[in-house]
Amino acid sequence: MKQRKYTCGLDAAVTVMGGKWKGLILFYLADGPLRFGQLRRAVDGISERMLILQLKEMEHSGLIHREEFPQVPPRVEYSLTEFGRSLNAALAPLGAWGEEHMERITAIP
Repeated sequence: MKQRKYTCGLDAAVTVMGGKWKGLILFYLADGPLRFGQLRRAVDGISERMLILQLKEMEHSGLIHREEFPQVPPRVEYSLTEFGRSLNAALAPLGAWGEEHMERITAIP
């Protein structure tokens, strides 16, 4: 497989967290591990299929950890890795900017 070359750090970061849903998943996992159903309820508007896809991609890229508990019924929890926590910390100023300007952003047609 050919290794991708990035033009800048932002290009690399967007590749890892790109899309609408990954940032929200990171946000909700910041407070601790969550089960699939908890994430599904927290991330408003995401379909079950899309959540599964995003979680698999995030696990593959090392942002989250998936832990299976051998019990009946089976239980799976998702949590941030150190890599995921570092990305969350980098996104925090962007989130603060969004909060500060939400009224203006909402008014954009």
